[in-house]
Amino acid sequence: MPHSPPTSPDVPLSPQEAELARLRKEIARLRVASRQDEVEALRQWVTAYETSTSWRLTAPLRHCVKQIARLRRRKKCPENRTAPKSAQSAEGGAPPSALVVASSVPEPSVVLRFPRHARPVLSIVIPTYGQVPVTQRCLRSICRHPPTCPYEVIVAEDASNDSSVAQLADIAGLVLIRRTENLGFLKNCNDAARKSSGTFVHFLNNDTELRPGAFDALVERLQREPSIGLTGSKLLFPDGRLQEAGGIIWNDASGWNFGRNDTDPDRSVYDWPREVDYISGASIMLPRTVFDALGGFDEMFAPAYYEDTDLAFRVRAAGLRVVYEPRSVVVHHEGVSHGTDETSGVKAFQVRNRERMLTRWKEVLEAKHYAPATHFLRASAHAHDRRTILIIDHYVPEPDRDAGSRATLCVIDALLAAGWLVVFWPENRVRNAYTHALLARGVNVIDRSESDDFPKWIARNGPDLDHVLLMRPTVTRDFLPQLKAHTQARLSYYGHDIHFLRLQREAEVTGSVEVEQAAAAMEELETFLWGQVASVIYLSEPEAALVRERVPQAHPYAIVPFCYRPDLTERQPSRGHTVLFVGGFAHPPNVDAAIWLVRDIMPRLRARLPDACLILAGANPTEEVRALADTHTRVTGAVSEEALHELYATSRVAAVPLRFGAGVKNKVLEALHQGLPLVTTAIGAEGIADLSDVVTVTDDAEAFAAALVTLLTEDEVWTKRSRDGRVFIAARYSPAAFSRSLLTAFGESDQHSADVTPLG
Repeated sequence: MPHSPPTSPDVPLSPQEAELARLRKEIARLRVASRQDEVEALRQWVTAYETSTSWRLTAPLRHCVKQIARLRRRKKCPENRTAPKSAQSAEGGAPPSALVVASSVPEPSVVLRFPRHARPVLSIVIPTYGQVPVTQRCLRSICRHPPTCPYEVIVAEDASNDSSVAQLADIAGLVLIRRTENLGFLKNCNDAARKSSGTFVHFLNNDTELRPGAFDALVERLQREPSIGLTGSKLLFPDGRLQEAGGIIWNDASGWNFGRNDTDPDRSVYDWPREVDYISGASIMLPRTVFDALGGFDEMFAPAYYEDTDLAFRVRAAGLRVVYEPRSVVVHHEGVSHGTDETSGVKAFQVRNRERMLTRWKEVLEAKHYAPATHFLRASAHAHDRRTILIIDHYVPEPDRDAGSRATLCVIDALLAAGWLVVFWPENRVRNAYTHALLARGVNVIDRSESDDFPKWIARNGPDLDHVLLMRPTVTRDFLPQLKAHTQARLSYYGHDIHFLRLQREAEVTGSVEVEQAAAAMEELETFLWGQVASVIYLSEPEAALVRERVPQAHPYAIVPFCYRPDLTERQPSRGHTVLFVGGFAHPPNVDAAIWLVRDIMPRLRARLPDACLILAGANPTEEVRALADTHTRVTGAVSEEALHELYATSRVAAVPLRFGAGVKNKVLEALHQGLPLVTTAIGAEGIADLSDVVTVTDDAEAFAAALVTLLTEDEVWTKRSRDGRVFIAARYSPAAFSRSLLTAFGESDQHSADVTPLG
């Protein structure tokens, strides 16, 4: 793990350094006490702290403070000092200043030693030409952050005649190839790869340093998605600036390191896995079988430059994808290997090989690549021919908190599976754990790390959009004018439910004049919006019919509301008498349902089953809901996906006692998918055709309680309802059925779909 450099007593520590020093002392104390679990927890905390953006950004300030203190100390106690010798640069190496900066980075003390596995999963191939200190720094970073899979490290030394290379031969476990004849960078890599044994081969420049998890992220990506033929890392400069988040190749074969020099390498635009034109060869990984089938790097590009770009194009021509993996982060001391002067040394071949790249791939470049510095939204995601959609909602989906978020994710997943480029604009621009989860799915999320406001962003990117999907009435109202002004994309409105209908029903139940007035205002807004877009999307045919009735010129579509992967596994009845109600309690219909369930239904049920328990599971419980808790009623608050699955698995029956609301209720379909029988009301069953064939539907409290008692006590009835519910979901709510209905509503034909495995 990384350590800060030692300091003398009169050099002040920053508060952060002081805290880290305290933690290290605690680690040492715990280690002596053999409390290894606590040691590891603290070590992970320190590593996370020292690799954070804030730690990197404050490094210059901490350095200046120390330098001032040292200068003051020297003034008091002058010493004779010898200037360090400049690092010797190999042919094409970096100027001495670059190496001095690189060597000034503090490194922890680490013993260079590598395991030897009979069957390595990963072969790490490091081509070198002298520069032993640089290579040792790279090897130390591998020792600090090794892969978790079996691996081997191969250093291919290309006959530099540097006597210090002998030091590498002493490193235990290292596979050192010492050439007697110089092959050049490209041929050196090819030969080393042929001598490797791993399932995957990782080409790694010797002037790199690995961040934690860099190897594992690439291996996991390739293991999980066989459609990927090449993947690679996010590259950083040593000072923390972004060097590259995937590469763009323009139609003249010139290249662009996406995001280069950005001081915030963790912006969301760089933090989502995506297809790219190429990935710089400083850190790329591919299956050994793919590399062999393609014949390795093409020696036409020897000795170096454009061999990685050409390889990416050939991977794609073979029907595989090239994917950038942002979880793999590598520091690249650019220029140390080949220098930066394009008129001399190996670097001079960059100009020649660009012409060769242009000649070989001219037709592809003209057909599928953009003119230089244009269409960045698509160019950065290799999306010249992909349908591109912008989705706008109030916030990033929070699937463990509300059903609307689950519906939104069904839309996103269907589009990703069809090969679309999905861009998501959350109205609140918040970045949180849900943002990172959506980024990991392969969605370009425009959160607050993007400096432009929406008018500027849509003015620049509007021409690159094919579709815009607006969610919810107030969000649509606020964004519609800018969209009308700046894009010709097809506009679709996804209402989730008809809001004014839900409010009207709430007013009828509660008698609230305020809610009645809100319903009237919402009716005016929603009916206006229906006429402003090309598609109006709701989750049931009754809702679509209401749109046709109110606004005849509108184009409403009823789509499959939610999607579930079919699961026909037969469940056994759970023991006990536990009733489960799931709902987000920021939603008034769920609050009313919980109160009615506790006050009117459960007393009738407990008159027959005194030990019956009730679980009210969901985020944002109001004071009214929390007050319902007692010895037989548990209010959980927010629950994770895993915890919710466990509740479904251990409860005996679900209850959905909604008295008002609108649209299709995910909690009903989800319970059936989980194999948990349920009882609901007419509002709970709304929009779900033939639901009464597999579920008891009643608005009477006594009948509701009686139906629950039957499911709580009769195993045969329970088993049949459980089986019928899963069959019902598998037949009607599969991902394929959902995708067909969604693309039809978008006015899309099958020609725009692709059988693509979504990233993430």
